[in-house]
Amino acid sequence: MRGIPSDPRRLLPVALVLCALASCATEPPPGHGGDAGFRPLFNGQDLAGWRVVNGGPDTWTVRDGMIVCSGRPTGVMRTERAFENFVLELEYRHMLPGGNAGLFLWSDPLPARGQPFTRSIEVQVMDGVETEHYTSDGDVFAIHGAVMTPDRPHPAGWMRCLPSEKRALPSPEWNHYRVTCVDGTLELAVNGAVVSGGHDISPRRGFLCLEAEGSEVHFRNLSLRELPPSDPPPTEEQRAEPDRGFVALFDGTLAGWREQDGKLGHWQARDWTLDYDGQGESLTSERSFGDFELIADWQWTGEARQAALPVVLRDGSVAREPDGRERTALVQDAGDSGLYLRGSSKAQVNIWCWPIGSGEVHGYRTDAALPAELRAAATPRAAADAPIGKWNRFHITLRGERLTVVLNGQTVIEDAALPGIPAHGPLVLQHHGAPIRFANLYVRELDGQGRSVGGASR
Repeated sequence: MRGIPSDPRRLLPVALVLCALASCATEPPPGHGGDAGFRPLFNGQDLAGWRVVNGGPDTWTVRDGMIVCSGRPTGVMRTERAFENFVLELEYRHMLPGGNAGLFLWSDPLPARGQPFTRSIEVQVMDGVETEHYTSDGDVFAIHGAVMTPDRPHPAGWMRCLPSEKRALPSPEWNHYRVTCVDGTLELAVNGAVVSGGHDISPRRGFLCLEAEGSEVHFRNLSLRELPPSDPPPTEEQRAEPDRGFVALFDGTLAGWREQDGKLGHWQARDWTLDYDGQGESLTSERSFGDFELIADWQWTGEARQAALPVVLRDGSVAREPDGRERTALVQDAGDSGLYLRGSSKAQVNIWCWPIGSGEVHGYRTDAALPAELRAAATPRAAADAPIGKWNRFHITLRGERLTVVLNGQTVIEDAALPGIPAHGPLVLQHHGAPIRFANLYVRELDGQGRSVGGASR
């Protein structure tokens, strides 16, 4: 970093100091976003420039020049653009005592695995809570893989800076935040005075998010002044993930999905998760897909039991004992499920507890009419499942008849051929008699060259 004094916890980078001196000598009063260089992030009329990441049509609305957040389902709305160095101003108010929300900085575009929230730095937007470890007065902290050194050590050693004084006004009063972010340092001013901050932050370039977390909150007068970029620029590790054009398939309701007639009510939208009790039938998307990338988080919710399950070899065959019996291994078993790609039960990406691991394409691995190399390619390279009860993430890519499956960051199926798979069809969440929970269902439709249909914002 260039031009940063020896103690970044107490002083701003020189470039920022010069910028501040050029405009004013003291912290501007609340609502001073109209000074030189500030541009509105919210036009007061609609949500242009923003994208709902994981919420329903009523989660984020506009009324009387305010962004109105219902708080449900839990999730975030983010800017379409990513930002690096900037000064951000906004005002918020909670409509219920004890309300909770947040402002996320330098955020990834999609939620972290098994979470409704993104990897980012959170500026707490909360009302009426005061404890030894967190407050409603301007806490700043790293979440879901982001890192930060707080300006003052936290009593429990967390990557969280507690405010130096209590300046937040209670519900339903308006509060003003001014956040300054430069070269991986952050300072938060609450109602006109700096109270918290951090440094050595990563990522330090990314999206800005407003958070819904259970209660109604209003935002207004959002404005931002961009500052000169870092020199040298952030490394790849210091940048949030880019926006690659993924679109949510689940918005906290069953809109866009259908259950089988006579088997309704077994799939339930519960806040930001989609829960299945195992007693109904498969859930099918109303939309049909051709080539795509799919992100899907899943978690076993039933009681695990010990079971002797078949051992599958890497070539797709079942291991045998000397007497010809199937070889088994004792494992913890919570059930069976899967994802039908393009509506094909044969092209099922399996979710199960067999020793071979999830991600296999059962209908192709077990098809004796196929060449041995195709059956082997449909068999997972490794068992990459998280322990039962923990969240897993599939990243599935299907182009033509070629499939790649990444499970929890590990490629388990790579460029496997699926001859005969339909060209288009729905996504199906499989019923196989076991309770399971899904979340963070996102699709990125591809054209024939593997590019996102409709493109992605920068």
